[in-house]
Amino acid sequence: MADYSPEMRQFACLLHLYHIKAYDYLRKILPLPHPYSLTNWLSNNETAAGFNSDVFLRLQEKVERGDQACRCCAVLVQDMSLQKQQEWDPQTKQLTGFVDLGAGILDADEAPLASEAIVLMAVGISSPWTAPLGYFLANSTSGPFLAQLLRQAIHKLNNVGIVVLAVTSGASACGVETARALGIRIDPRRIRCTFQHPPGSAHSIAYFFDVPHALLLIRNALQCFHKVEWLGDTMWWQHMVELAALGEQKVLEPCRAGSKGSYHLKVNLATLLFSEGVAEALEHLQKLGLPSFQSCSGTVKFVRLMSSLCDVFYGRGPYGKEPLLAGNYTKISNLFDEARSCFVNLTDSVGRYIIKSKRKLGFLSLLLNAESLKWLSSNHTCLKGTPSHHLHTHAFSLDPLEQFLRALQQTCGSSGSPTCAVFQAAYHKLLASWSLASHSPPSSGNASPWDVSLSQRRALTLGSIRAQYHQAPGRTLAPKYPYSAGLLLPSSALSNALTDLSLYAQSLTCTAGWVAEQLALDLQCEACLASLFEVDESRLRCRSVLYIKKLGGVSLPSASVHHITSISEQVLNQYGKVGGANNNTKLWHLCLVQKVIQELLGESPLFPTLTKHLFEGELGINNHYTVLVKEITRCYLNVRTHPTQHLNLKNPCGRHKLKRLKGKHLFPSPLGSCQSSLTHTWSF
Repeated sequence: MADYSPEMRQFACLLHLYHIKAYDYLRKILPLPHPYSLTNWLSNNETAAGFNSDVFLRLQEKVERGDQACRCCAVLVQDMSLQKQQEWDPQTKQLTGFVDLGAGILDADEAPLASEAIVLMAVGISSPWTAPLGYFLANSTSGPFLAQLLRQAIHKLNNVGIVVLAVTSGASACGVETARALGIRIDPRRIRCTFQHPPGSAHSIAYFFDVPHALLLIRNALQCFHKVEWLGDTMWWQHMVELAALGEQKVLEPCRAGSKGSYHLKVNLATLLFSEGVAEALEHLQKLGLPSFQSCSGTVKFVRLMSSLCDVFYGRGPYGKEPLLAGNYTKISNLFDEARSCFVNLTDSVGRYIIKSKRKLGFLSLLLNAESLKWLSSNHTCLKGTPSHHLHTHAFSLDPLEQFLRALQQTCGSSGSPTCAVFQAAYHKLLASWSLASHSPPSSGNASPWDVSLSQRRALTLGSIRAQYHQAPGRTLAPKYPYSAGLLLPSSALSNALTDLSLYAQSLTCTAGWVAEQLALDLQCEACLASLFEVDESRLRCRSVLYIKKLGGVSLPSASVHHITSISEQVLNQYGKVGGANNNTKLWHLCLVQKVIQELLGESPLFPTLTKHLFEGELGINNHYTVLVKEITRCYLNVRTHPTQHLNLKNPCGRHKLKRLKGKHLFPSPLGSCQSSLTHTWSF
């Protein structure tokens, strides 16, 4: 292998990756090496394109030490767009920006510029770990090209003692080409979910399409067809549109103490479309008697089926956080059979089968994933030597790799496509903080966990539907600040002595409710959004979808939000003069936030509904829980120190229009004094 010139190495690698049949033919004429011998030529250190030799060396060391967690993995592949641009590298003293597949940069005037970076990652199946395997700078991607890269990655992992059980790509045209190039068949009548590696061997590898991508395609199909039917049931897309637009409608209050009232429904726009919460909300609206939802039984059934499929593919819900596929095989198999029966029989309004239409890829992707998961559960859940008998099903989605790419984008420091030089520098910097023991990708330090949460995928939320059908210039307008809030809050000892304490508590609660409304405008995590508002204890759920509040009133904040704002007010009165010229600085605000967090340490846990949700993100200081506390404190202090930016001072002495609500108030002390004048917020 050492006798080949650098030019011959580049030629052999390019020909093998782009035209495998031509490479096999030329091997009969020219002394070209075996395809899997090219793996060494496609490997470099962490600063260059190609497979990262250091990562594979660390994986090999863990395998040799007997670490069974690294024995099995899945390989993920995804591309990232690059800006075509030549740049001079003063360190290497050569031009950069050309195609580089690991065998050396194509530095020539006629060489093509790279337009995308293809990144591969290995993810643990029986234990959570991630390993970025490397990247390749290409000017075009095709299914056969990605298939060859995947085979090279699998071969290199096998050489260090790691068994690859599955590969995952996006549910796109290129992903379909990749699957077919590997020998996967996605015909619903004859699905072949595995391929052999090496070809002709006895070792099979399952193929998966990214589930969120498939769900997005299904959403597009339902939106285009408007109505789909199967086995006597009908799913109407209009029900989803009406649910997303409920913030503009009124409903009658259910009978309570012989009285009825008009209520304003507000929707948790961060809720995922295909979730149990949406199904329950539709059922509740049907019971309320709203005309738009009287025929939503078929829609509820379809949404519930899709939600159950998501629970299996993400290892949540009734199947457990990490489903024991060997024990749940019968239950999961029955669910997959039901989904197959539904998808195969889906028809549009004129009776044409959707599985044969141009909107079929999303449904076919889930059917292929179901077969792959069944095959894995039958063949590899009890693999000898594995630390447990379950599979982390989230390893079969592109989420870990997309989180890594998102952190990489933030490290690049620009919202657009980076150049090759910027991408390589960011990749090197990000990889320096990466650890095999960490499941979460390394962070750039500025990323919020809300940015990497699955529920942040706006295209799969109710908010995305509302934005499509109710377009507005820019972001949604913030709720009008209640001018009663803030004006009654004392700023000195004298005003504190002269103010009625009941009015003080009422104003503090109004301000806390407005803060919750402000944060809800940008929150894309449904669990965190639901924790901002007070809920009915009889219907307490993490994924609340509907909120009901009195027209003309403000939302009632949760006890945790009210407690944080109360502590913030105490810190503000103790450590600074409101609106002071010398104190109104960013550093002063940061000091106040720090004081508030110090005051909250050692107290009862906040946000009781987020107890489990806290551990779904990063385990560092920048998780959902702590970000909520910091954002609530920051927003409240901003309101209190900049009142003229938020208050309508035209009628500062006017009466506020808070409605009186009958019935028992759910808010615990100290809000009992203001329960007669505040609105009530429920969640379903």
